Amino acid sequence: MKIFRKRPTQQKKTQTADTRPTLPSGRKAGFPSMLAQVPPGLTVAKTSHIGRIRERNEDSFVTVDCTCYSNSEAFPLGLYIIADGMGGHKKGEIASALAAQVVANHIVHDVFIPFLCNQQQSSQSRPINEALVNAVEAANLAVYQDTPEGGTTLTVALILRHKVYLAHVGDSRAYVLTKGTLRQLTQDHSLVARLADIGEGTPEEALAHTNRNILYRAMGQTDSVEVDTCSLDLPAGSCILLCSDGLWDKVPDDEMLDTLMSAASPQAAIDRLVTMANQNGGDDNITAILVTRAAHS
Repeated sequence: MKIFRKRPTQQKKTQTADTRPTLPSGRKAGFPSMLAQVPPGLTVAKTSHIGRIRERNEDSFVTVDCTCYSNSEAFPLGLYIIADGMGGHKKGEIASALAAQVVANHIVHDVFIPFLCNQQQSSQSRPINEALVNAVEAANLAVYQDTPEGGTTLTVALILRHKVYLAHVGDSRAYVLTKGTLRQLTQDHSLVARLADIGEGTPEEALAHTNRNILYRAMGQTDSVEVDTCSLDLPAGSCILLCSDGLWDKVPDDEMLDTLMSAASPQAAIDRLVTMANQNGGDDNITAILVTRAAHS
């Protein structure tokens, strides 16, 4: 197993989060307050911040949003990508940008165009998960060949109508917020996460582990990569959050939940989360994309 070490961050005190989120009173049916302000369909907020320590931002993100209207029905088609580069000497930022752009190019060609041309049911169209895996594999090969000293994480969310398809490599994360509960959808491909899985530590202990920046799976390590995929429904009033470890490593899940539930708007929510990450150290780049489906869509 090849080990890929991310640039180390400063050690912080262990934060123990209550895994039983409690919603403040007055939020009806478990919906975030910001849903009162969003229009029908999807609302996308995004941000990327260099943090307080790093000299440059090695994170990259891509968002592509469409609304299709057909037969008196409007439905969303969206692509959201976060990549957290590693390698130093600008190799990380090159790797993350390349990976995100290659995936976006493949998904637009293999999913968006056939769908918009009403060919999604044709025998030539690929299953969504297969298209995602092929796109990530192409991006991995591009990083491996073009940036041999760099690497990156990659987390991709494709929303088609009211379903979310995910592809994932590394330790950036995807969460879903629905009915007042925030749930992590992706598995961290890190050494400490693997140790926790086999009972050699807890998630709380992993936050303070000296080797928490070591990944056992990342983009560009070899000419092939194993890609995690999953899919789920996105009910009305739900949110998808993609973020780099510069956010989740500094803001516990319960505080994320409270911020998402109480913010006045999606953009205010992620801006507040970035501020919290910086207040808690800000020793890594911080990137987040929040996709919100209106409660009445």
